[in-house]
Order: sequence, then C-alpha cells, then structure tokens
Amino acid sequence: MPPADVTDDPWFVALDVDGTIMHEDESIDPVVVSAVASARDRGHEVTIATGRSWAGTASVLDALDLRPEYVVCANGAVTMKRDHGAPDGQAATSYVRDHIETFDPSGALERIRTFLPDGRFMVELPDGERIYTAGMDTWNLDSARQVEFEELFVPSATRVVVVSPEHGTDEFMDIVAGMGLHQVSYAIGWTAWLDIAPDGVSKATALERVRGWQGHELDRVIAVGDGRNDIEMFAWAGAAGRAVAMGQAPDEVKDAATEVTASIDEAGLAATLDSLP
Repeated sequence: MPPADVTDDPWFVALDVDGTIMHEDESIDPVVVSAVASARDRGHEVTIATGRSWAGTASVLDALDLRPEYVVCANGAVTMKRDHGAPDGQAATSYVRDHIETFDPSGALERIRTFLPDGRFMVELPDGERIYTAGMDTWNLDSARQVEFEELFVPSATRVVVVSPEHGTDEFMDIVAGMGLHQVSYAIGWTAWLDIAPDGVSKATALERVRGWQGHELDRVIAVGDGRNDIEMFAWAGAAGRAVAMGQAPDEVKDAATEVTASIDEAGLAATLDSLP
C-alpha cells in the first residue's frame, strides 16, 4: 500500500504560467510554490503547459523545484522530455526536445504585416532559437537575436509572436479578426499580442498526447489557466475532468471553464491544488 500521505487517486495537472503561477513581475507567491510542491508530493503528476518558449519556461520549473516527465511549451508546438541521463541540476540542462510541430510562417507574416505595418515580430525556430525585429525589448530575449523583417521568412518555425503596442486589446482583436488567417492556429493575449502556432496545434493537443503516453485517465485531468490560449485546453480537460479559470480571466475564458477560482492576486491556484486528494 502507498504511504498514507500519498493519494491513491492521482491527477494529471496542467498549469499555465503567466497569470496562473506567476505574476506580471515574474514573482510567485510562496503559498503557490508550497501548493505545487504538496500536490507533487501527494503523487499528482504536475506539469506546465505554457505559451512560453523553453528558454522562458525552464526557470519556472527551477523556481517551483518541479521536474515533471514532460513539459508543454510554445502553446503545444514543443513538448520537452526529462533527460534521465543528465546530471542533477537546473531544468534547462535536464530536458530534451521530444516532440516538435512546425509550419512555414511566411504566409502568415506577409498577411499580418499588411494589417500591422508597425508590428513587432518574433519567430521561434525548431531548435529553440528565436529571431525578432526591433521593439521586442520587454520580452525575454535569451537564445534570441535581432534581425530585419525579411529574415523572419524561414522554412520552418514552431511559433510566431506579433505585438502591436499602439493598439488596445479590443481594437487589436478586431484587426486580427479581419486578417483572415488560415492554416495556422492563433490566440490573442491579454494585451495587443498575437500568438501563432501550427494549424491544429494547441496546449490541448500536446497535453492529450502526453496523457496517452503516461496513461492518465480522462476523468483525472485538471487544467488551470487564465488566457485565451487556454480555451482549447479547458475544452479538453473539462470534457471529463476539471477546467479551472483564474478569477481575473476574461469572460470568454471563464465561460470555457468548468469552474472559476480566485485571482492570481489571491493565490487562486493554491486553493485549486489544495482541493485535490
């Protein structure tokens, strides 16, 4: 029999990062760190499903002292696998790229540039390197280099990010709706920022693949998030399990969830994790 403090009813737990685990200033409430550790130690498979690149995700695992078998990055386009042969150390050195989804970003870039001539662009390459145009100064630019717009036209990418600071979110959403983007998947962030992934790829598709690999039951999955790029993940988790929106999430995100927890300022994630057996 398992020890009394380890559940015999483990859940597959998928957590968004920004606005769920981490505040805008990249701090994490100690109560959230403790709740993640407790859920892990009780036997739940706690992982991350984020729009971030791996370069921006590894440090989150380190901050949480979390080493799941798989980690979903780039809105499902990149799945990292733990390298059990690597020496103990930071997450950045103990994971390898296990499954990568790519697309040719050229058509989307050309289309978007006609609508947002002053937009700022970033393209993530299959090996994790990122190339970006001038103006992306507020982003984590580790493993990144600045290029001219024309140099973004690479044959294969995992993700494209477009930022348009001069537009409000509602105006930006209207502009994107009029672009007629095809053969890609996309989500709009909290601000005027557009995240583009290969067609049909989302956090949900990657998490379902991981769920199958690890043999988790469909009614024992829980996903927690706050962004529009979590809506597909909520549909996946909420079909038989739990889909939890953070309290500050937009209404359309809350509507896609099966339940709503407190906001990140109230450490809503901690309460959700503590509700697990």
